[in-house]
Amino acid sequence: MGKKSNVALAIAAAAGAAWASTKAFSKPQSRSSKEALEYGHPIILAHRGGSALAPECSLAAFEKAAKLGVHGFEIDLRLTKDEEIIVFHDEDLDRVTNFNGKVADYSLAELKKADLGYHFTDLEGSYSYRDCGEQIITLGDLLELYPQMLINMDIKDAPQTYEGSLMPSKLWRLLEEKQAFQRVVVSSFYDEQIDRFNLYAQNAVALGAGEKEVKKAYTAYSSQFKHLYHPKADVFQIPVKSNVFPLDTAGFIKFLTSLNIPVHYWTINDPVVMKKLIQNGAKGIITDRPDLAIDALKLD
Repeated sequence: MGKKSNVALAIAAAAGAAWASTKAFSKPQSRSSKEALEYGHPIILAHRGGSALAPECSLAAFEKAAKLGVHGFEIDLRLTKDEEIIVFHDEDLDRVTNFNGKVADYSLAELKKADLGYHFTDLEGSYSYRDCGEQIITLGDLLELYPQMLINMDIKDAPQTYEGSLMPSKLWRLLEEKQAFQRVVVSSFYDEQIDRFNLYAQNAVALGAGEKEVKKAYTAYSSQFKHLYHPKADVFQIPVKSNVFPLDTAGFIKFLTSLNIPVHYWTINDPVVMKKLIQNGAKGIITDRPDLAIDALKLD
């Protein structure tokens, strides 16, 4: 056996020993159960209230989805100029309302004058909610109106912004005031925002996974070092694919489920895909079409 072969064998042996030592000293740690995530069957979360059926984040959308029988809502949060938490996705108002400019440049009273249904077109292509009085609402209002619903909220303001720096503490104080700890999930694209919020919550609130957490989990799953993954999230809300990496496989779902982490997928509007994801082990579907999801996920 040549010198190069001996070196290769030595490297392989060292790598094997390192792997074995990590197995001995690092054990997978499941997340503790959260009341908000304890349900006996796959759930449906209406994306922004069900944005294909009524204006996104509007009372009309939430009410329509609630009547259909969804388990809860998936929403986004922004902070206004006067530091009120509203249910709204975009940084700017232009796409959804008849106002222009950034949310953060308006007070809540000013935003209440915007027409939330101005640009919405229904399934027939009509502007059926224009000038119908649909207004931007606060998170506090939504929590009070739907105490029975699971509300999955996504912090949209970036951590480096003024609004983003205030949001985690303000959100915690609002949830504390409403005593809503057991019926919400707090998440964000920004892992830092989730971490900041949890400095106040101390794991009393179910946490979603940020982008970095999802990458960390998938890297562990696709390697020989699954045992080194120690999750910081209680639930994953993810797309079916991230770049070229499939996130919807039964194997990846089983890996997370083994750590007591349910997986919800967004934004799924095709009933065939919904059924496939549930068959693979998904515990939730986030959809713009709660009407189709209710029918697709009927239990036999």
